Amino acid sequence: MAAVREKLTQCEVQRRRVRAAGGYEFFWKVKSVAEAVEDGDTAFRCKDCHGSVKLFNRAAPPNVAHVEHRSANDAAFCPSSVFFQQATDGRVARIALAPVQFTRL
Repeated sequence: MAAVREKLTQCEVQRRRVRAAGGYEFFWKVKSVAEAVEDGDTAFRCKDCHGSVKLFNRAAPPNVAHVEHRSANDAAFCPSSVFFQQATDGRVARIALAPVQFTRL
């Protein structure tokens, strides 16, 4: 039996925009992982639980660029994770234990 791996094809990327009062403000934008890789984005997080994710950029046609949770505990309680969807113990979705915060770009 093959091990189950999650493949999230959408994530949030950190962006910045000019504020009306001057300077920049940071925000998170939902993008497909393939589009984020193509745009050269570097800061990623899960769009549902805001947890840390690992980027898998596969260029070969059968594979698609995707992200996976770094923490198994975050994946277990993230509504977009296959582990949460297959759970039969009645768990409730929640935000990650250590949500990814903004970093300086």
